[in-house]
Amino acid sequence: MNAPVAAATVSPGFSAARDDAKKIGLTSILKNSGLAAGVVLLLSIPIIAYRTNQNANNELYVYSRWWLVGLFVAATFVFRFLRLSISAYRANARLAAPQEQVAGKVPGRIATSGSRILEKITPLAAIAFVTAAIAFPLVATAVTGSLGSARYWFDLGILILTYVMLGWGLNIVVGLAGLLDLGYVAFYAVGAYSYALLSTHFGLSFWICLPLAGILSAFWGIILGFPILRLRGDYLAIVTLAFGEIIRLVLVNWQEFSNGAAGISSIPRITFFGLPFSSGDGGFAATFGLTYDPMHRMVFLYYLILTLALITNIVTIRPRRLPVGRAWEALREDETACRALGINTRNTKLTAFALGAMFGGFAGSFFAVRQGLVSPESFNFMESAIILAIVVLGGMGSQIGVAIAAVVLVGAPELLRNLTFLKSVFGESFDPNEYRLVLFGLGMVAMMVWRPRGLISTREPSVTIGKRKGISAAHVKEGHG
Repeated sequence: MNAPVAAATVSPGFSAARDDAKKIGLTSILKNSGLAAGVVLLLSIPIIAYRTNQNANNELYVYSRWWLVGLFVAATFVFRFLRLSISAYRANARLAAPQEQVAGKVPGRIATSGSRILEKITPLAAIAFVTAAIAFPLVATAVTGSLGSARYWFDLGILILTYVMLGWGLNIVVGLAGLLDLGYVAFYAVGAYSYALLSTHFGLSFWICLPLAGILSAFWGIILGFPILRLRGDYLAIVTLAFGEIIRLVLVNWQEFSNGAAGISSIPRITFFGLPFSSGDGGFAATFGLTYDPMHRMVFLYYLILTLALITNIVTIRPRRLPVGRAWEALREDETACRALGINTRNTKLTAFALGAMFGGFAGSFFAVRQGLVSPESFNFMESAIILAIVVLGGMGSQIGVAIAAVVLVGAPELLRNLTFLKSVFGESFDPNEYRLVLFGLGMVAMMVWRPRGLISTREPSVTIGKRKGISAAHVKEGHG
């Protein structure tokens, strides 16, 4: 029988922490906040304080923006002060608690209730997201008054869903298997160029090129996976980053294959399973007895990318409860222990890279048919960085978290372009486009401070043996291990 835990037992480290915490007061918090504000001030003077512009006579003049510098400095001071004050208050509350309560607590079980709440909320959030995505075209058309007026919102919705699909594809590699991939845009490019080349040179339709683009991207995912089977951490990230740059440079310099930096244009448009979206007798509108509207193609593209994204989600969720999904999670937690358990880490990594790359190829094929033009500049490192940021900020391994992060990271900067009413507040020289990325960066910093593991983050295993039971402090005091 286990010996009961003494109620008055407190580790020496706890006593030392109590003594050190007593020394932290308002003066230390103010000094720390002032230091952070001073650093922001020094960085803001050369970057923000002065700008140049041209007048009506094309003469350069310098104008100052000290009000913006002061705003950043004040916001930094207040933010740092509040964060340190809250941390100090919580620390003092823990230190002021009776020693019996401190000794009786079981670390690591506090988050169990939060995980259970998350398990209940996530399905509701997923249903709400799907419902909102399906109803989005109807709402946009009703608000703007016509399909033609809602074109901007259709473009924005298609862009967001494309990044949702890319985020879910990369989530297999980064979130489930734990393999840091900085070159995911390479598979996006492979899918786009596969459709562009097959459709322009061989006349294949989108519905034939779509699976072929996924297969070719999965093939390149396996090619990337073989050289990096023994790499981990930073070395893995460097190799994947180099792979993405190699693909882009090959597309730029191989004139005979990809037409170089000019890219491939005149890509055939998508059809409704053979029916073109044209005004002729054999078009989509005439076949179904509708009045011809160029926006029919945009509506179809929106629901097509929504369908592809949902298929990606379903196919990503299903393997998590299969042996391959459990192998991914074991690989993410500890590769050495994964090998010790007899799991074939080579096949596990290759399946993760191949499946994630396949969905990147699907998204690339859709990108090519939507744009009608592909060029290497569309597949630079910033695209990989945005997709990775979506996965990290949404919560690695969380499907609904990735979807919410895509809406925030892709949709919010686009909406900030329309803040023209701020010119009446700050003057005509104020350009909202200059500050939308600043707000974007501040939001990411705040996210990393308060939710460092993402919006919806859970590392609970997908499959558990038996029923999980929480351990209360009473069990420990009674001597139950």
